[in-house]
Amino acid sequence: MGGRTLTTVEDDVIPGIPDTPDTPDTPDSSDGPQQRPQSLMLAFFGNHVLDEGDLCVYSGSIIDVLGRVGVGEQAVRSTLTRMVNRGLLRRQREGRRMYFGLTPQAKRVLEDGRVRIWQQGAVNDDWDGSWTLLGFSLPDSWKRQRHDLRSRLTWSGFGALYSGLWIAPGNVDVSATVAELGLSAHVKIFHARADQATDIELMIRDTWDLGSVAARYVTFDKRWTAHLGAAAGDDPIGTRLRLVSEWLWTIRTDPRLPARHLPPDWPARSAQQTFRRVAEQTEAPARQLGRDLLQTAPLR
Repeated sequence: MGGRTLTTVEDDVIPGIPDTPDTPDTPDSSDGPQQRPQSLMLAFFGNHVLDEGDLCVYSGSIIDVLGRVGVGEQAVRSTLTRMVNRGLLRRQREGRRMYFGLTPQAKRVLEDGRVRIWQQGAVNDDWDGSWTLLGFSLPDSWKRQRHDLRSRLTWSGFGALYSGLWIAPGNVDVSATVAELGLSAHVKIFHARADQATDIELMIRDTWDLGSVAARYVTFDKRWTAHLGAAAGDDPIGTRLRLVSEWLWTIRTDPRLPARHLPPDWPARSAQQTFRRVAEQTEAPARQLGRDLLQTAPLR
């Protein structure tokens, strides 16, 4: 995908697609997040297919590339099947071989992530003082709908101000998300500014777990700083898949809060600089190696 790559967030949570409530959260560790096959799979399609037109890729090529980041053949095949069933990939047979390409839904997911990474970035220096508030009331029996809504709101930068009232910095358009979930009749959305009596920094600390968000950035920065200078080495494809997948895992719970209301040493800025430097180093060699290795066909 050139210099504008993306994948999904970790734990099989995909921006724009409700995650599965039975998928446990992957804990932080000094080694960073465990990379899940679906996250790496969308990284692969984002890097090597999205900007190449209507192409599909031979399953053997996908198995080869994901094997470089430790995903076994059986895991790749089961992930491909699951993503087809979820409407993210489409199958296409060419002779005795099976090829896979992106669906319109997957393209929207990847484009959304691309905006988040390259247009918005991880640091919000341009906040205009406005907030988006979303209130909802769902029947107690609607556990899945509530879970899906909260997952999508979190990705869109919202935090729970109160149990049924969520808030995000800036003017955030989530009406399409709410409509897609079939919840428009149960949700009310407002745009407002805080009164002078409101302690915004206190509200931020009460609404979001800043310590957890900061820890992800610190972990990412520490791990990937060590790759600088050698990132494009022997396996730029594998390095780039891990880089982008881990970066979106890192920003998954970051609402892009206004920088003026965050600690002066907020680590997102340094982590983002590291991400972009490694991404720049791996861009050309990963793209060239992908073109040399991947067997593709026009998507019909």
